Amino acid sequence: MSAGFEIEVLDAPVGETALDQLAAVLVDCVDGGASVSFMAPFPHDAALAFFRKVAASVASGDTVLLVARLDGRIVGTVQLGLDTPPNQPHRADVKKMLVHRAARNRGIGAALMARVEQEALRHGRWLLVLDTVPGENGHRVYRRAGWTETGIIPDYALFPDGRLCDTTVMWKRLQP
Repeated sequence: MSAGFEIEVLDAPVGETALDQLAAVLVDCVDGGASVSFMAPFPHDAALAFFRKVAASVASGDTVLLVARLDGRIVGTVQLGLDTPPNQPHRADVKKMLVHRAARNRGIGAALMARVEQEALRHGRWLLVLDTVPGENGHRVYRRAGWTETGIIPDYALFPDGRLCDTTVMWKRLQP
């Protein structure tokens, strides 16, 4: 427990209430302009469909789903993708680190990232990779947490409003 929030792993089956709250966080982030794969307008049912796929990946063992709860409600999340090729059993992908705008500036993103690193090591993964928009909130969190940038790919994706955005690929080697 830290600053009134807690971080936990959601095991399968992921409940409907959790899925609904996760979808609300995703919708809020897209509404706030985050480039996290979705375009505006982004309805709640589309976010719910996305997290149902994540829940299936949790059930198959391919994804570890972490959440941050504030006053019992999910306000943040991050995923650890374990579905890597046979020649990369030591690596995992960090995906969709999201914090609801109303819950930001409390250290939730940093706490989610610290916990995802613990979960990676627990699963025998010591090299983590992710991509993010340079200069955005997540990018700052990752840099403070010691992630290394490999470079920027220009015009990689779109912001929800249709503007092009760059991405930077980042990595972190964990100490077991």
